[in-house]
Amino acid sequence: MMAEEQAQPQLALERIYVKDMSLEVPGPSVFTKEWNPELDINLSSNADKLDDDHYQVVLTVSVTAKNSDAAAFIAEVHQAGIFLLKDIPEDQIGQILGAYCPNVLFPYAREVISDIVTRGSFPQLLLAPVNFDQAYAQSQQQAQEQAKVDAEGNA
Repeated sequence: MMAEEQAQPQLALERIYVKDMSLEVPGPSVFTKEWNPELDINLSSNADKLDDDHYQVVLTVSVTAKNSDAAAFIAEVHQAGIFLLKDIPEDQIGQILGAYCPNVLFPYAREVISDIVTRGSFPQLLLAPVNFDQAYAQSQQQAQEQAKVDAEGNA
């Protein structure tokens, strides 16, 4: 009798799509001033389990530009992907959903942000690459530290 074969882990991007996007330009006066913007960029991601093997991961990229202390534009994209995670060890799923998947989605979100900002007749905006692995590691460390503080407070 042969030993049962171990299932090979599978990880694949099955679909990528823009779930939502918007560009808000509060007023036309922004176009009459010298363009020297201050940018505030926020990134977040979340994952939802769709079935036993599929997750939807949504990376939200929000860019607020201020020019001469007035809001110039707010651009936001919710870039989504459906990922197959089959026979992945449980202890690796958090890293995959929190770092690997956002890394895959970011170039697409970056392109959408650049496109909608340019269509709003602003200069091209290219977002710098993001190290999601480092960001995930930092968030895990902060969560562990917070759990330790919470445990000490309850002791």
